[in-house]
Amino acid sequence: MKNIFKSSLLIFMFSISLISCRNTEETDDNGDELTETERLMRDPDNKVEVKDGGDKIKITKEDGSEIKIKKDDGEYKKKVDNADGSEYKLKIDDGEVKEKTDN
Repeated sequence: MKNIFKSSLLIFMFSISLISCRNTEETDDNGDELTETERLMRDPDNKVEVKDGGDKIKITKEDGSEIKIKKDDGEYKKKVDNADGSEYKLKIDDGEVKEKTDN
């Protein structure tokens, strides 16, 4: 009985070590982790529009929600219009972060 318990414990520990060593994060060609925006842009179901040399990005998701990202003179703005009508805004200006959520 002790041998069965020890054997099963060793097999369990070995299987956990194999699972925990997997790399589950998406990475780019250089091995760097992808940002949320990069993952959304790579999704083939999403429609992506890039304007002004990358300073304006509009991502339309399959469910109808839109994500708009804009860069102006060191100021970043992100606006998310969800399909259910709710809205989220994020503004980063000189290290100052402002968030606003409308339902």
